[in-house]
Amino acid sequence: MTLTLILTRHAKSSWDDPTLDDFDRSLNRRGRKSAPLIGRWLVERGYVPEVVVASGARRTVETWEGMASAMPDATVLERNTALFHAGASTILAVLCEQAAAKVMLIGHNPGFADFANRIVAHPPRHDRFSDYPTAATAVIGFEGESWTQARWGRGRILDFVVPRDLA
Repeated sequence: MTLTLILTRHAKSSWDDPTLDDFDRSLNRRGRKSAPLIGRWLVERGYVPEVVVASGARRTVETWEGMASAMPDATVLERNTALFHAGASTILAVLCEQAAAKVMLIGHNPGFADFANRIVAHPPRHDRFSDYPTAATAVIGFEGESWTQARWGRGRILDFVVPRDLA
């Protein structure tokens, strides 16, 4: 059985209000434009998730809302605060809890960049994969019956994109 992980860093967020807690920062104009672009790209390639797990931070929720606007069927968003600024091991633990075969995780750097680089056997030939900029999205395939079998270096890159690639 093939399992598919869609790993998305939140879209570009705003720093306009210094009084806001980091968890409550929203997307800026560029982020609101990028999220639907990524959503359409996923749909065009047949990468529609069965479940979406986001950190719950406002910018991750807004990223999913923008992406979902381009999807034919609305996927339910689950919020898991363990993903908020999580390290790679925590991200892997959250992934291993999932039951669906196509899972999307939406979160933050530096954890998502570290996780992406550690989970794949071979990184894609893309100059932005290692730093995983905002709205970067990797589609990673795994062979196995459940996510509990996911291990470092076992993922296979199926696709990778950043918003600039689509503009």
